[in-house]
Amino acid sequence: MRPVRLMKVFITRRIPPEGIAALSRAADCEVEQWDSDEPIPDKELERGLAGAHGLLCLLSDRVDKRLLDAAGANLKVISTMSVGVDHLALDEIKKRENARWLVITSICPHVHRSGYTPDVLTDTTAELAVSLLLTTCRRLPEAIEEVKNGGWTSWKPLWMCGYGLTQSTVGIIGLGRIGQAIARRLKPFGVQKFLYTGRQPRPEEAAEFQAEFVSVPQLAAQSDFIVVTCSLTPATRGLCNKDVFQKMKKTAVFVNISRGDVVNQDDLYQALASGQIAAAGLDVTTPEPLPTNHPLLTLKNCVILPHIGSATYRTRNTMSLLAANNLLAGLRGEPMPSELKL
Repeated sequence: MRPVRLMKVFITRRIPPEGIAALSRAADCEVEQWDSDEPIPDKELERGLAGAHGLLCLLSDRVDKRLLDAAGANLKVISTMSVGVDHLALDEIKKRENARWLVITSICPHVHRSGYTPDVLTDTTAELAVSLLLTTCRRLPEAIEEVKNGGWTSWKPLWMCGYGLTQSTVGIIGLGRIGQAIARRLKPFGVQKFLYTGRQPRPEEAAEFQAEFVSVPQLAAQSDFIVVTCSLTPATRGLCNKDVFQKMKKTAVFVNISRGDVVNQDDLYQALASGQIAAAGLDVTTPEPLPTNHPLLTLKNCVILPHIGSATYRTRNTMSLLAANNLLAGLRGEPMPSELKL
């Protein structure tokens, strides 16, 4: 009997146990992993990927022309443990004709014979977005610090007052799966009106919240809370800039859980420092991690989290398993649970 030819798979980081277990059980694969929780150095990534048939990467791994050249002609499947694909040079990948290129985003929704399978991080990220919004608008980090440093003395009528959601207008930039999940969670707080903006109206999705489609300037001017959930594209890069912040209410709270590059952070700093807007909550920044001497970190009215939108044990394990199954299916020429069509 002819021996089975092993396909080399390279994983760029330690991933949660369910994903690595699925790959380790694959008798037709030889798995190599960068055994660290920290990002793999460029030279090590090039070395590890050389001759590989499959790559399992993270959103922090830039897959560009240089890396694709280093990989060689064997590489035919890229599986990313992320919902976004802005770290993949898709135009460069499309040029490659020496392999069956299958670029897979592991967290997209998909339909197959057994029906619809929902994306795995929508609910987790929506929970985090609502948590970040509430933490920011009610000034919780400031309040905790006041308890620790002795600032909490007698009760004062306006001390540590923030802004509530009841009877408010919430604007959502990008009413996709996560945007809808956020609106669904905010509605019971007594939000009076939802606005949204994007490439085009989405009447079916908006109907659940009676959300109104408006332009970005209109959304900025009318919203008490703005939540950014759109994808990073050439059209959205730098979308939230001084023009947007100048149109916002002085009492408005701005939250970004999409990608750091959607926001001009210098403009955001000026808006916060000058009191042009009330507060901001960010789960994403540029760069990541944000340098500890960054001006935004000096502001009491800016809450910054280390990109933890999908950070629950269940979600991260499910992400890793889906990424592994995508990779294996692609290598074996089988239908993938979630394939990005180029």
